[in-house]
Amino acid sequence: MTNSDRFGAKTTFETSAGSYTAYRLDALKDKGIGHVDKLPYSIKILLESCLRNFDDHVVTEEHVKALAGYDAKNVGEQEIPFNPGRVVLQDFTGVPAVVDLAALRSAMKRMGGDVSQVNPLARVDLVIDHSVQVDAFGSAKAIAINAEREFARNQERYEFLKWGQQAFDNFSVVPPETGIVHQVNLEYLAEGVLTQEKDGEQVAFPDSLVGTDSHTTMINGLGVMGWGVGGIEAEACMLGQPIYMLIPKVVGFKLTGKLAEGATATDLVLTVTEILRKHGVVGKFVEFYGPGLDDLSLSDRATIANMAPEYGATMGFFPVDEKTLEYMELTGRDAETIERVKAYTQLNGLWRNDDAGVVYSEEASLDLGDVQPSLAGPKRPQDRILLSDMKGEFNLALEKTFGTTPGATPAVETTFQGETFDLEEGAVVIAAITSCTNTSNPKVMMAAGLLAKKANELGIKAKPWVKTSLAPGSRVVTDYYEKAGLTEHLEAVGFYTVGYGCTTCIGNSGPLPDPIRESIVKGDLVAASVLSGNRNFEGRISPHTQANYLASPPLVVAYALAGNVNVDLYNDPIAQDRDGKDVFLKDIWPSNQEVDEAIAQAVTKEQFTAQYSNVFEGPEAWKSLEAPTGKVYSWSEESTYIQEPPFFVDMPEDAPAITSIKGARVLAKLGQSITTDHISPAGAIAVDSPAGRYLSARGIERGMFNSFGSRRGNDQIMTRGTFGNIRIRNQVAPGTEGGYTTYFGPNEMPEGPFEGLNYESDVDPKQGEVCFIYDAAVKYQKHGIPLVVLAGNDYGMGSSRDWAAKGTFLLGVRAVIAESYERIHRSNLIGMGVLPLQFEEGQSHESLGLTGEEVFDIELSDDLKPLSTVTVTATHPESGATTSFNAMVRIDTPVEVDYYRNGGILHMVLRRLFKGQ
Repeated sequence: MTNSDRFGAKTTFETSAGSYTAYRLDALKDKGIGHVDKLPYSIKILLESCLRNFDDHVVTEEHVKALAGYDAKNVGEQEIPFNPGRVVLQDFTGVPAVVDLAALRSAMKRMGGDVSQVNPLARVDLVIDHSVQVDAFGSAKAIAINAEREFARNQERYEFLKWGQQAFDNFSVVPPETGIVHQVNLEYLAEGVLTQEKDGEQVAFPDSLVGTDSHTTMINGLGVMGWGVGGIEAEACMLGQPIYMLIPKVVGFKLTGKLAEGATATDLVLTVTEILRKHGVVGKFVEFYGPGLDDLSLSDRATIANMAPEYGATMGFFPVDEKTLEYMELTGRDAETIERVKAYTQLNGLWRNDDAGVVYSEEASLDLGDVQPSLAGPKRPQDRILLSDMKGEFNLALEKTFGTTPGATPAVETTFQGETFDLEEGAVVIAAITSCTNTSNPKVMMAAGLLAKKANELGIKAKPWVKTSLAPGSRVVTDYYEKAGLTEHLEAVGFYTVGYGCTTCIGNSGPLPDPIRESIVKGDLVAASVLSGNRNFEGRISPHTQANYLASPPLVVAYALAGNVNVDLYNDPIAQDRDGKDVFLKDIWPSNQEVDEAIAQAVTKEQFTAQYSNVFEGPEAWKSLEAPTGKVYSWSEESTYIQEPPFFVDMPEDAPAITSIKGARVLAKLGQSITTDHISPAGAIAVDSPAGRYLSARGIERGMFNSFGSRRGNDQIMTRGTFGNIRIRNQVAPGTEGGYTTYFGPNEMPEGPFEGLNYESDVDPKQGEVCFIYDAAVKYQKHGIPLVVLAGNDYGMGSSRDWAAKGTFLLGVRAVIAESYERIHRSNLIGMGVLPLQFEEGQSHESLGLTGEEVFDIELSDDLKPLSTVTVTATHPESGATTSFNAMVRIDTPVEVDYYRNGGILHMVLRRLFKGQ
């Protein structure tokens, strides 16, 4: 038997609750291994995982020594396994994850294996938070209407999740109308230090997790290691597979000073995002340290940690300190948990100590006193704009980004709800307090409420064309608004609670009122949204807002009152009071002291304990759902929400050899910064799109189409929507916008069966015809023609959207060739058996003169090595001219080669489970 304590690291520590076993990192220093005391905190947590899980097979002595001897200045490319303690899911990504688990059980049953082998081994918590949409707003009835519609649209999905809750062990579901996954995780699910019984001992270890949402990183603010992974990778983790990763570089970010009067945590995180994007932290950890931390609340830290995907880092980590324990006390964690966190982190060198002499790979810094009120936009979260520059920057964006001349577009006379007004360029038509990034932070939420109070007392309301919404990330926010007496003021200026979920930030802003939408279309106006979220990519927030800006909750309220982003809020009046007197932003902006006093009076421990005491019960509509039972799901061909995906159907027991890709055509040739929203939209389903045609053919009325995000349990819809974002521009279909391509294949449809996935289309494109990408892909598949995608830098940036990879695979794409990749999407492509290739430095599809009309051959062999170079040959079908170039295989680790060979990570896991490995 392998000695799991090869390094003599096991020790015990006592708390009032009893004795715990821990794996002491200093034991390595005692044996002369490494330099544990100088390691970044996040590297220590990875080291502890390897030390505790050492088995000399999956985790080897080499892994432990590589982490203990971590050379921050020369990290190298050493792969390690990491076993997170738990997994968190939201429902957009969680439903397809549970669908895949159900499909694995169905496949195991067909193979004659034990279906109970397919079961989460790690604790899994799913929070239903992405399905509520802002249909109703601006009234006290809005929340009830939106909840009713949410259940009507999503009943099948919710019944399926209730089935999963009874079918799988270690799997819990937080019902709708509760909160946002990351805020619920921060306020309730996270424990700081986990415990597990092993060989009769209670073993304590750092809380850690992966989640199927990019903003899982929010929990880093609590000193908990966690980041977003693709749903595919998370599913493998649930089934006992470690996360294989290269040891990362760690950037130390020193914070000094104190936030100035009027600056918020939102302004701070937008500044941090700008700094770190410029620094370059993709694939790296960031750790925050320095005296500035002492003046940041835990909620401020969580706001910064939340937006790690926006600044590009894997994590933005804050070590445990007294602020952590104070927050755990405030949010209702029991005394035993808090005592255990303090004792364990101090024992194992995980308690924050800025004098420890930690050595980082790189350094960045910020004086908090330099932070100024800011927004970010109009298309990317890293494009920060000082509030003082907003008017000028918007006019610059009109010209440079949107191709219009400032002041040249005439206003459109509009009548809505009995009022007639001129709708102008820059009109704020959506103002949303949304997203856990900010709704988890009482400081910015209280500031929004106090600003609304001051405005209401002066008789100022949101402009009539603004769709206002308040979507807290937990019900605690409602409690402290009520206690502070601010709910009535928020409602008076237009901000009624519309639901508890992600809403506008995920694209569930709902339709604009018809008169507003019609005026925008009629005048071709560049309308704006202002939201307290973390994402503002084009096409995400609303199809009718081209300019989208991230801002703090109080600024969201301010812009709703002003009604236009083309205003200088420092010097121009925000509105007029009931007496017609000009009111300026400075007149209604609350002071830091006012905010702090309101929090001290209104935010209490009792609110958290009360709201989370019955967190798994849910509303009556959830309780009354009748869900299927049994260990194997009974798939229904009639369902338009839940279908068995084809990934494991007719899967051979053994993995095939890796072979070359021959005769591939280009499905899409794309530009820079293509996001997962571009590849797999989460928002509305257009009637005339392939997915809309599919639903209409099945008798689904337009009002019940719901969104792509909510239908991720149905591969037929998701495949039809892949590359279907309304703003995507495919260069092989010039002059188009949306999910179009030019079909280059043969005209005659082949007779008889064909190998591949049997998708159908009612459209038969002809050679050279511009058509929907889905329709072209179906015909390519029927001819057995593989497909490739060409792209620029940062391919797949944005949300950790597994359907961006799944849909790519199901369309028949076998390789993507890009200039660079965002971390999660690259991993997801491999997890689905799609080959990510990278142009050599300085090369691109433009520099190589590739038009997208060529036929591609990619030379591969079964002994494929990570980060190797392969030859790609593109042949023009008419002239016969060839272009050959080298590309790097972005399969970064040996285990990823196994994933690719098996056709995907879950295929490999299923084969191993079946064979008892």
